[in-house]
Amino acid sequence: MDIVELLGMLGRGEDSRCQFKRNVHNADSLAADMAAFSNGEGGRIIIGVNDDGSIAGLDGDDVRRLNQLISNAASQCVQPPVNPTTQNLNTDHGLVMVLEVISGLNKPYQDKNGVFWVKNGADRRKASSREEIQRMFQMGNLIHADELPVQGATAADLDMGYFSFFFQKRFGAALESQGLPLQGILRNMNLLKGDFLNVAAVLLFAESPQYKLPAFIVKAGAFDDYDLSTERYIDSRDIVGRLSDVFSQTVSFVAANLRHVQGAQGVNSLGTPEIPLAAIEEIVANALIHRDYFISSSVRVFVFPDRVEIISPGHLPNNLTVENIKSGNSNARNAVLASFANHLLPYRGYGSGISRALACYPDIDFVDDRDGNMFKATMRRQGAHVRPVGQPDAGESAAGRPDAKESAAGRSDAGESAAGQPDAGESAAGRSDAGREGL
Repeated sequence: MDIVELLGMLGRGEDSRCQFKRNVHNADSLAADMAAFSNGEGGRIIIGVNDDGSIAGLDGDDVRRLNQLISNAASQCVQPPVNPTTQNLNTDHGLVMVLEVISGLNKPYQDKNGVFWVKNGADRRKASSREEIQRMFQMGNLIHADELPVQGATAADLDMGYFSFFFQKRFGAALESQGLPLQGILRNMNLLKGDFLNVAAVLLFAESPQYKLPAFIVKAGAFDDYDLSTERYIDSRDIVGRLSDVFSQTVSFVAANLRHVQGAQGVNSLGTPEIPLAAIEEIVANALIHRDYFISSSVRVFVFPDRVEIISPGHLPNNLTVENIKSGNSNARNAVLASFANHLLPYRGYGSGISRALACYPDIDFVDDRDGNMFKATMRRQGAHVRPVGQPDAGESAAGRPDAKESAAGRSDAGESAAGQPDAGESAAGRSDAGREGL
């Protein structure tokens, strides 16, 4: 860093990556700051600067004392120890020390009293909730949500016919021929913790996972308006069951609420979905397998007139970015779940699902919302109309829109929502079987 860069940082003020200090005398307070930066994305503490960004300056004695203080705090007051670097810059008002702490590889970090610290804007705060601390251990690959035991879930909750079929297909031998009790087999497969099935086992093989893990379902909705402020839907469903069933029903829900395009086919053809099924499958599989199961929330799937949104709880793990995953980089957040999913879903675990989805349908946008702690994939629909200029509020009837004749005219209630659409032969209104599958 040079003086020009320093002055630029001072002019921008403090934020979650940059903190100003007039001076430092307390090793415990400094250790808490370094732990917070290490648990986050790293950052800099600029010493010798007032809160308003003006330079107060340090002298040579200050720098010598600070070097010893920083060394002691980093090695003795932070667990595990951190290795910050310092740089001294000479200004017209005295020396300024820049202390840099990188994002730690051995998260979570705590002070000598066992307190975990995280950044909160330009300040720091104690990590107090169980979920937040669990996520920090997860980021350090010390625990995984899919391996946690589900209280009350035992081998009696398994769909034994389904599990036996999977075992035979996966290992080429009958379950009964193993010469081990069922609990022993489950433990060897990393599906049992103590006396209870873990999260992966319940999601993959339980007869009714929604009873043990009611938050881990898919909430799906199709709308004739452009956002969720509308009071009307075309199709709505809570999709429950084993992970393989949830996957297939979610893909079917999206496909059934899309237009089918004739393309070069004859007039008697059924057409193909405007968004390729392969792309839908990749994005849905990614949401179910890589979501954060420490968050008690459902995957949400919304079909709007111009787009399909698939929103999964939890932002990208560790230091992954949207550009990383587009290039095929991955991080196994749910390792046990992923190891079995590639035998139950069209999922290979190569880290190439996003790039494959983009290869067959490039019109997909991704948002890694770290503040909202969610990941959203948006697939733009082919030939979709943008929101009309002057469109009424979503609370108003769709029939009042000049372009709504094809979507809402003649509908007396939501039960007739798809029946009046010329291309809705596969719409929700005609899918009694699919509706029962989601119950």
